[in-house]
Amino acid sequence: MRRKECFSMEQNDEKVVRLGISLPRELLEPFDELVRKKGYSSRSEAIRDLIRNQLVEQEWKSSDEDVAGTLTLVYDHHNHDLPIRLMDIQHDHHEVVVTTQHVHLDHHNCLEVLVLRGRAGEIGALADKLIACNGIKHGVFVPSTTGRSLA
Repeated sequence: MRRKECFSMEQNDEKVVRLGISLPRELLEPFDELVRKKGYSSRSEAIRDLIRNQLVEQEWKSSDEDVAGTLTLVYDHHNHDLPIRLMDIQHDHHEVVVTTQHVHLDHHNCLEVLVLRGRAGEIGALADKLIACNGIKHGVFVPSTTGRSLA
């Protein structure tokens, strides 16, 4: 006879619920390989990360949520007025630019990382605007969370 209730136990002052799932072997075997490659201590840790990633994705779909993210840009700082344009755009959005880090990769190329926080729509639009600047060699935006809504 199957039990329909979940088992819970206290662990580190938080309630942990045990549950069982069924997966086809064709899905479990590559998942176990992923768990091993990424260095998770257990399947449970990997599943918790997958769930958190989905929750963050949902958080971003609601433009009213206060979210965070990082934007990485690589560019040649000798490219005419590009550094000034990037700085002007950042100043125009100072309320969402938490901090920046500028790294000189070589004599020409720079890497800049921006930490952004605010409404999802505004952050996404700012990231797109900066990446689209003429002279950006590579730009990637990584949406994240403030962590308040995750356990």
